[in-house]
Amino acid sequence: MLIVIAACLILVALTTLIHFETLSYLSAHLKSIAVPNRSKLLIVILAMFAAHAVEIAVYAWAIDVLISHFGLGTLEGSSDVSFITCFYFSAESYTSLGANHNPAGPIQLIAGVEALNGLLLIAWSASFAYLSMERYWARG
Repeated sequence: MLIVIAACLILVALTTLIHFETLSYLSAHLKSIAVPNRSKLLIVILAMFAAHAVEIAVYAWAIDVLISHFGLGTLEGSSDVSFITCFYFSAESYTSLGANHNPAGPIQLIAGVEALNGLLLIAWSASFAYLSMERYWARG
């Protein structure tokens, strides 16, 4: 269980860092991109989507490693626990969708932490998107 707790702490720190760096880069460089202001909003949305996809993949990789190499649980509802299965489960958890897979064993903790972490990062993205819309929407 200590391995899963340590993994949760590392995953929250790593995904927060990924998100911070993505939004920080956008904030610093968006003004200088030579596209119409409204198009900058598309760049914001695509960059945030990419950041969320990477963060989901990081969780998926950790879940895959914890299941396949450490035997710290399984995903019920799946006959084959592959990276793709872990990625889908991670996307379900990150977005609080939940449905097809139930974690069993110590990795249950990761599902809960990922849901809370995803909620916070998605809210952060929504705030950033709102601020970007305020800045670039009306200016054409």
